[in-house]
Amino acid sequence: MKTRHFFWRLLLYRPGLYLLNLLAWSLIHMAPLLPGLLTKAFFDHLEGTYEFPYGVWAIAVLLIGAALARIALIFGGFMTDVHFRFRIATLIRRNMLAHVLKEPGARAIPCSPGEAISNFRDDVDQAEEATSWSVDTLGLIGFVIVASWILISIDLQLTVLVFVPLILVVTAAQIATARIQKYRAASRESTAKVTGAISEMFANVQAIQVAGAEKRVVDRFVRLSENRRQSMVKDKLLTEALSSVFTNSVNLGTGLILVLASYKMRNGEFTVGDLSLFVYYLTFVTQLISNVGNFMTYYKQMGVSFKRMVSMLQGAPATLLTAANYIGIGRTKTKHQPERRRAGAPDGEQSLTEERAIGGAPQVEETESSLNPKPPMIYAPPLQQLEARGLTYRYPETGRGIENVSLNLTRGSFTVVTGMIGSGKTTLVRTLLGLLPAEAGDIRWNGERIDNPADFFIPPQSAYTAQIPRLYSDKLRNNILLGIEEKPGSLDRALYAAVMEEDIKHLQDGLETMVGPRGVKLSGGQAQRTAAARMLVRDAELYVFDDLSSALDVETERKLWERLFRERRGATCLVVSHRRAALNHADHIIVLNGGVIEAEGTAEELLRSSESFRQLWYGEETGT
Repeated sequence: MKTRHFFWRLLLYRPGLYLLNLLAWSLIHMAPLLPGLLTKAFFDHLEGTYEFPYGVWAIAVLLIGAALARIALIFGGFMTDVHFRFRIATLIRRNMLAHVLKEPGARAIPCSPGEAISNFRDDVDQAEEATSWSVDTLGLIGFVIVASWILISIDLQLTVLVFVPLILVVTAAQIATARIQKYRAASRESTAKVTGAISEMFANVQAIQVAGAEKRVVDRFVRLSENRRQSMVKDKLLTEALSSVFTNSVNLGTGLILVLASYKMRNGEFTVGDLSLFVYYLTFVTQLISNVGNFMTYYKQMGVSFKRMVSMLQGAPATLLTAANYIGIGRTKTKHQPERRRAGAPDGEQSLTEERAIGGAPQVEETESSLNPKPPMIYAPPLQQLEARGLTYRYPETGRGIENVSLNLTRGSFTVVTGMIGSGKTTLVRTLLGLLPAEAGDIRWNGERIDNPADFFIPPQSAYTAQIPRLYSDKLRNNILLGIEEKPGSLDRALYAAVMEEDIKHLQDGLETMVGPRGVKLSGGQAQRTAAARMLVRDAELYVFDDLSSALDVETERKLWERLFRERRGATCLVVSHRRAALNHADHIIVLNGGVIEAEGTAEELLRSSESFRQLWYGEETGT
């Protein structure tokens, strides 16, 4: 999709609102036509070449009334413009964010968080500006058409001189197009690097202090800031140079008009009122010239921003950016969701990755108050057996990963994946859950193929705790619930299962305690158990733990596994761990080595048959 198609699709997102905005600004820019004619009548009346029937004071009253009417129109125009701009920006950000959240974790964004922030903030703002300036340009064109007809009827020669500056502006803008794109791209890139550096510094303050690298980090930030300053100066300088061309070309046109008008007035071909009309209208033609230049500049800059936003989609169609989606505001709308079936399945059956559609296609009602619409439900019967065959994923940078790994989980089982550091344990569970895009393999839930694991393996199908807990600078309660409705007793049960009940008692504000950025006010063990409580508060068929107990003492870990079995009877667990407490509970253990399965079985069987497992088992005992 090209820039012009992207721009056109933005305008058509809310065509009614855009046309209302265009009408409002067309009226605002057309409004000066009447005061111009009144000004001409005023001076002609004073000169004696025209007799206004109601006198000079009536003209003054009409001029004041026209000014007040234009103020009211401008107020309405700003209202329509803000509403349209807000919807455009919200739509693009909503669609980009939805795509990022849908992508596998390792491919969520193709750049640093700082660059992504720049995409969401600066690039979207650029698209918003271009659409907004378009209504000014189109509105002023209407004014120029009518004004031209009036001015031509008075004097053709002077009218042509009014539009000479416009031709100069368009020519200058076209010549500067390549430079505008180059400097704006450099400006955006340097801004993204500075934003990324700030993000990295805030996220790694402790590591920087421990390494004594404060000066080196600051020096790097200074260099990035200087590069940003230089690129932004070039960008701003070119923009202001074009603006100067716009303004001075109009001043030149005004001078030519005054010189030529003086000769015409000497010959009696031109009145003072005619001169006042030309000068008055020229002021607003100046706005058109300036707006055309600004619009062309913003449009070219939007082309750069559009390419950057498309890069965030990582191969997805660019039309995704402007896809019509509910953004949480607007009138009540009802839409039908089509009923979809698994290919070759009998009528009434559905794939496990499709939306729940029992008794026909459901209707989803979107209203102004539904600012957080619920995600579509995924149909899946209770887990009896989960099979994965031939799972393969290799990291593009290193070529390491997992290859041809298979596993079989039955309902109520406790399976542990273990192995040395770098053996592929985390890669296996992330590939199974769709957080990494499998290059090969087949996953089946009760024999039914799962085509899109990333969409499927979410509550109530599964719940997952990552190796490194991700906590937010918010209350402990909110970190656990993460937006779900708290059911009576559900939070207490989750805290008990996660062995958190005593910790809550000793926290100053209990569940209302602010945990700080990334949970810095909690210990490592508390952070891990908070992540466990977040998982356990969501009733699921499958629980996946990735080295959850690495920061727990032996007694706390023992309690956690015992309570999990007692509180979640029938739940199926897949656990990444090398800790003996987890291995002792395991029904089945998978030993990974170099991304492939080296051995599997019970702890007793592996102690007899696997040297790698014995090293893990006895290594923990010796503290290695």
